[in-house]
Amino acid sequence: MDNIYIEYNFRISPREPASEILIAELGEVGFESFVENEIGLLAYIQKADWFENILDDIFILNSDEFEIEYEHNEIPQTNWNEEWEKNFEPIQVDDLVSIRAPFHENPHLKYEIIIEPKMSFGTGHHETTHMMIQHLLELDLENKKVLDMGCGTGILAIFAEIKGAKPIDAIDIDEWCYTNSIENVERNHCHQISVYQGDASLLTTQKYDVILANINRNILLADMDAYAKCLEKNGILLLSGFYEEDLTLIDVEAKKHQLKLQKMIKRNLWISANYLKQ
Repeated sequence: MDNIYIEYNFRISPREPASEILIAELGEVGFESFVENEIGLLAYIQKADWFENILDDIFILNSDEFEIEYEHNEIPQTNWNEEWEKNFEPIQVDDLVSIRAPFHENPHLKYEIIIEPKMSFGTGHHETTHMMIQHLLELDLENKKVLDMGCGTGILAIFAEIKGAKPIDAIDIDEWCYTNSIENVERNHCHQISVYQGDASLLTTQKYDVILANINRNILLADMDAYAKCLEKNGILLLSGFYEEDLTLIDVEAKKHQLKLQKMIKRNLWISANYLKQ
């Protein structure tokens, strides 16, 4: 791969929750991948998608609540995997789920997911992925048909199979996420997951018992109709990727499609919601 990437090095004070907000805003303008560190955040965008004023509309950079300094430079993509190996730390969810890279020690929890993130988003470090795992821990997924929209690294689809779901479709519009999900599915010896590159336009006549969508507010709002049409009666829609103040908008749209809010999980400024198809 010879793609050239632009790397932004953000120094953030205080670091939380500013780094989480910054990740969400940068994702909206085309940044693909992020590495959090002790002083802030590294963010990456393909040079072909970058332009000089790309940060002009990033709201948090003009906030009085945080001090954020940054610089940027070109970085050859061949350095990317080395960056992940230096910065990707293993995590645990509720002392039940271990999410780690192949080079990390196994903590021997009930569930284990091995992820080689490469350039995909969704390693479990982000609050939204963490909450989706928490939701899935509570669900009976045995023989349930599951869709993972915006699958990123494939982590949620993989966990769904570990919990007995089958068959499972995983969809992401990004080519890196598509190929990385396939690799991680194989790495975790999953056999019930089919990975597709695309968006909600791929959803036509399929039906699912559980749909997972950890994306962002605007896409969730735009695609709510497609999710609802593909969800079986009494099916579950798990949403994440939006802030607490966005919940009203999400809920209004969900109600239009006979989706009833059952439970929320809050983590810092982020919300993850469980909806029932009535």
